[in-house]
Amino acid sequence: MRPLDGITVITLEHAIAAPFCTRQLADLGARVIKIERPGVGDFARAYDERVRGLASHFVWTNRSKESLTLDVKHAESDPILMQLLETADVLVQNLAPGAAARLGLSYAALHEKFPRLIVCDISGYGVDGPYRDKKAYDLLIQSESGFLSVTGSPDEAAKAGCSIADIAAGTYAYSNILAALIQRGRTGLGCNIDVSMLESMVEWMSYPLYYAFDGAEPPPRAGASHATIYPYGPFTTGDGKTVMLGLQNEREWGLFCDKVLLQPNLTTDPLFSSNSRRTANREALRAIILDVFAPLTAEQVIVRLDAANIANAHMNDMHDLWEHPQLKARARWVNVDTPAGKVPALLPPGVPNTYTPRMDAVPALGEHTDAILAELGYDAAAIAGLRTQQAI
Repeated sequence: MRPLDGITVITLEHAIAAPFCTRQLADLGARVIKIERPGVGDFARAYDERVRGLASHFVWTNRSKESLTLDVKHAESDPILMQLLETADVLVQNLAPGAAARLGLSYAALHEKFPRLIVCDISGYGVDGPYRDKKAYDLLIQSESGFLSVTGSPDEAAKAGCSIADIAAGTYAYSNILAALIQRGRTGLGCNIDVSMLESMVEWMSYPLYYAFDGAEPPPRAGASHATIYPYGPFTTGDGKTVMLGLQNEREWGLFCDKVLLQPNLTTDPLFSSNSRRTANREALRAIILDVFAPLTAEQVIVRLDAANIANAHMNDMHDLWEHPQLKARARWVNVDTPAGKVPALLPPGVPNTYTPRMDAVPALGEHTDAILAELGYDAAAIAGLRTQQAI
């Protein structure tokens, strides 16, 4: 038995934040019915064609779901939605601001009829406040939250290479839904969860926020290096590869000087004898490190770092990541079905010893429409009529 077996989630979702949330609920066993626009579906289906003709974002965030095509603005959709919600535990939506309320799908509209229903609203800025109606895409929230101000090189800001604001919001939606299910088990009542992408990202920005507390200077943009700890970041080796390493304290600094740089006298050099001094003189120290690494390959440097118990990592690209030996050794890849055939998928982080995460197929658009409507009592003629009316 999986933790959420028997839980049903109805989701009006698109893009990343809500689909990532509900896919994680599906991983735990929940039945997730994804309502999509007839003909086109979730617009993330058309982001690219990188996975054998399927979109990379969609394949990532939509496995183990059932796809029901339904025009939620059509007159025939309301009875279908209400029937679905009668037996649902959770409704998730990240439609445009105010759209769910206009469809009669707000918590206020649903709570009296479905008191056990948990309604999770995911938006850019929250359900109220002066920014409520602003459009909010991932990059815009990275900017609005201050993330871009501390990420990139000294000369140019850089966005995160993945949808970090969407992921943050989806993660908080997921964890709050799990908490709400526990609470409902005690009270018998559902609740309304309001997840803001901005607030999710600001929570993740708390370290630089506090670093700049009371008008202090914020951490500078430092590329792939740490802005306030040194040495901590990428260093090129003699074979042209890059090794990432990091020191956290003075004991490690001494080991690094002695066993990696082979220059124990640097430990007490007044230019480098504390983290703040190393940070202030990072260019001088960087030159010393690169000079030591120049005759060595990346693997030789890593051997030295491991021998000194200094934290380090390879600078992997996506091809390296597909072949990562640690993921292979821990059997973290499994195959899932898609409309284009089987593709590998990473098992959800966390290794439960009592159940196997659900890893079912990525659905084709509308794949489950007829079956779901049949469950609700619609016969073949009625379903054909809905299709003729373009309601499904």
